[in-house]
Amino acid sequence: MNEVKLRLEGVSKSFGKNQVLNGIDLDIAEGEMVCLIGASGSGKSTLLRCMNCLEPIDDGYIYLDGKDISEPGLDLSDIRRRIGIVFQSFNLFPHMNALENVLLAPRRVLGKSREELVPQAEELFTRFGLKEHMHKYADQLSGGQQQRVAVIRALAMRPEIMLFDEITSALDPVLVHEVLDVLRALRDEGMTMILATHEMNFAKELADRICFMDGGQIVESGKTAQIFSKPKDERTRTFLKSLLVS
Repeated sequence: MNEVKLRLEGVSKSFGKNQVLNGIDLDIAEGEMVCLIGASGSGKSTLLRCMNCLEPIDDGYIYLDGKDISEPGLDLSDIRRRIGIVFQSFNLFPHMNALENVLLAPRRVLGKSREELVPQAEELFTRFGLKEHMHKYADQLSGGQQQRVAVIRALAMRPEIMLFDEITSALDPVLVHEVLDVLRALRDEGMTMILATHEMNFAKELADRICFMDGGQIVESGKTAQIFSKPKDERTRTFLKSLLVS
């Protein structure tokens, strides 16, 4: 097992009287791909947002390479540079073409020049089959292409960890494979990734570990084969059966 890259201890989060996360403990090893599964409202998206400090936690600790990043007063821009996140909504700026969308954050946050960044961006567009679409605007791209641009935009910050929040749920089924191919490539390159997903077949194929969430807790966590073939908790079994996972 590789070194622990990200560690959560007793992480809790409430919105008003609604407790969304309740004492989450989770270790993510460097290079590991972990899929969070569970019904809508189980806390998966909130957990991802807490991991890169988009949402402050109410209790517990989050450690990145052993350093507490949940401590108030830290430079959040540095944390979000190291832990990238991609959402199900593409959120591309419509007045910028794909390339300009990708260059924006590295120029503003990292202070890099356009001349320095363009070759790196072109390499990313080429890697993910979008070089010929670099200068197109969002409304000229398919949903799958826009989502791949959103992934490239996050990768342009050279993150150490990538979080993905149901990034295929807003796509037509025929476009889903385009985005999943990107995740396969990142896994092959050893990127540390945590995904909230309903794509069970993809999770079965590529995830190192599955965490089933229910009621703001990780009910069961284990190797992918074990979770899908012999889940220990009745709630996990019920959830998987409802999806008719074979």
